[in-house]
Amino acid sequence: MWPLWLLASLLALSQALPFEQKGFWDFTLDDGLPMLNDEEASGAETTSGVPDLDSLTPTFSAMCPFGCHCHLRVVQCSDLGQSRLVPSLPAPPSPPQALVLVNNKISKIHEKAFSPLRKLQKLYISKNHLVEIPPNLPSSLVELRIHDNRIRKVPKGVFSGLRNMNCIEMGGNPLENSGFEPGAFDGLKLNYLRISEAKLTGIPKDLPETLNELHLDHNKIQAIELEDLLRYSKLYRLGLGHNQIRMIENGSLSFLPTLRELHLDNNKLSRVPSGLPDLKLLQVVYLHTNNITKVGVNDFCPVGFGVKRAYYNGISLFNNPVPYWEVQPATFRCVTDRLAIQFGNYKK
Repeated sequence: MWPLWLLASLLALSQALPFEQKGFWDFTLDDGLPMLNDEEASGAETTSGVPDLDSLTPTFSAMCPFGCHCHLRVVQCSDLGQSRLVPSLPAPPSPPQALVLVNNKISKIHEKAFSPLRKLQKLYISKNHLVEIPPNLPSSLVELRIHDNRIRKVPKGVFSGLRNMNCIEMGGNPLENSGFEPGAFDGLKLNYLRISEAKLTGIPKDLPETLNELHLDHNKIQAIELEDLLRYSKLYRLGLGHNQIRMIENGSLSFLPTLRELHLDNNKLSRVPSGLPDLKLLQVVYLHTNNITKVGVNDFCPVGFGVKRAYYNGISLFNNPVPYWEVQPATFRCVTDRLAIQFGNYKK
């Protein structure tokens, strides 16, 4: 197990190196909210734009924990089988950087483990054995990736003081709707949240109102009721694919005026959800692999002209029992071109 003061010292030392290198780790968290996948996080040493360890000063290389990879602002200690993180001697504040602890066996993190890392921005601790969200996370955190652990509960106050956080990936945990305590996300101004591959049976109702992207794919959600999306009016991307949704109550989508992309593929819908023509900015709709048997002429486009401000550039309807040859051409009058529509390939 590693003392966090050593990691903090490495990161502080990296800031004092005589050259500046921007590349793989200097991505921003703006509109697209780009994030690293675990393969990229584990293989950062081969990525273009990041210097080889041999190019760093001997002192910096010598301080790097055994088995880790240490770069200018990054300590990456993945795939090492570590089980605990504990604090040790205090260290000076570290500069903006990332700490990658992916694919270990970490089950316990001491409450003071991250206290030396006062300027840590990105913490990747996915694919471990954690049963709870680490306490006392640095207030400087911008991005937290904690998916594929064993977390069942998100208590109130666990994210307290994280005013800079705008991106959380916490899918792949056995989270149920009852696991979110009221006020669990209080104070957060997230742009991006993913709770996929969990055990949700409905859309959580107490997530941050600031969300631009919400991904709840691969859960057990069965329906979208009228008030489920009421507080998420700023969403521009909503992922609900690979659930068990049979019904979307009329008017439910009217609370999403800025929505641009809607994923409802691999569900059990029997018809196109109502309200799509009223979403003026909607451009992409995934409805493939459902039970849709009919597509009406006004299911996607508004009646008349000049109402919808954005044209569709992608509608997927393949693998549905709908006789596509019976669908009227006018149904897709507000689509950019015929190549943007995907039909057919239905198999009983």
